[in-house]
Amino acid sequence: MTKAILPPTDSRPARGGRGFATFDDPGSPLLVDEAGDPDFVALQQSADFRELRKRIAVFVLPATCGFLLWYLGYVALSAYAPEFMGTAVWGVINVGLLFGLLQFVTTIALTLAYARYARRRLDPQVDAVRSLTAEDRA
Repeated sequence: MTKAILPPTDSRPARGGRGFATFDDPGSPLLVDEAGDPDFVALQQSADFRELRKRIAVFVLPATCGFLLWYLGYVALSAYAPEFMGTAVWGVINVGLLFGLLQFVTTIALTLAYARYARRRLDPQVDAVRSLTAEDRA
């Protein structure tokens, strides 16, 4: 129980948190130092911050590795398989040109996917981390 029940004779809640009884967990204490600035060491060790780092890594690491493999594969094919890259697909359009244009398409698709992921999974977690320092209230 986190709040006291008002005595029958007291009709107004007094300052200091007196009010109706509740079984809710008390809010987490703010992770700030004596000057009111964020305590970055305590913040870094919080569960909310660790969850944010995990959510970032879940998207960024596979996306970065996948895109680098795709790009380096394009460069390697251009350098070591010029016959394949020069294969005509339609008129003067060849495989190398298509793969080069697909690099732009992949970049745009990855950017849009990250923006969507950040909006749905990262931004709520960032708000949770900011609430630990009351940064969003200032």
